[in-house]
Amino acid sequence: MKPRGAQGFTLIELVLALTIVALMVTVLFAGVRVGLKAWQRGEDRAAYLQHGRSLTQLVEESLGGTAPFMGLPDDITVSPIMFFKGDTDKVSFVTMAPPMPLPAPIPFVAVTFSVDAGTSPGFAIREKALPNFDPFEAVAPAVVDPMVTGVKFRYFRTGGGWEDSWDAATELALPQAVEVTLVTTVDGRPKLGAPIQVAIRMNTQ
Repeated sequence: MKPRGAQGFTLIELVLALTIVALMVTVLFAGVRVGLKAWQRGEDRAAYLQHGRSLTQLVEESLGGTAPFMGLPDDITVSPIMFFKGDTDKVSFVTMAPPMPLPAPIPFVAVTFSVDAGTSPGFAIREKALPNFDPFEAVAPAVVDPMVTGVKFRYFRTGGGWEDSWDAATELALPQAVEVTLVTTVDGRPKLGAPIQVAIRMNTQ
């Protein structure tokens, strides 16, 4: 108890005041940390969604511009074949809308989509200007997206449904559509995307 007429704070009052201030500061900074984490998650999700939209648009435009290009796969083949080869994990095609612009304006470009492993894993895009022998050879990728760690392709046949592979050299035609399902990995967790179904506008069937 303070003597009568004394001014100021006792030690107990000071300790109580400092304790209250410390608790308020702790609560305040805890709220700030929660807010910052929520904001960061929102930013990461927005970037992820924007990335997905950009990649989806690129895939749709390139596959949608697939052309029934006839050519010679090597220097000994006599009869030209149609360039389109699709498997479950890889598709090679000729397009009039290449995903990556070439240095010179080329009307037809051979493109391959696949997921690479090794030192630079991810969704790889390869391009080669036509006319050219071996248009789908394993050249260095023009770009690799490390967020995409898996892919599945399917090919639609009119009257026959979806198939896991397509070889235009034997089919003598392009598929009616191509379905693409991408697997992206964010923070170590794989996420299966919604299937993208792309109609081939220049189909010859």
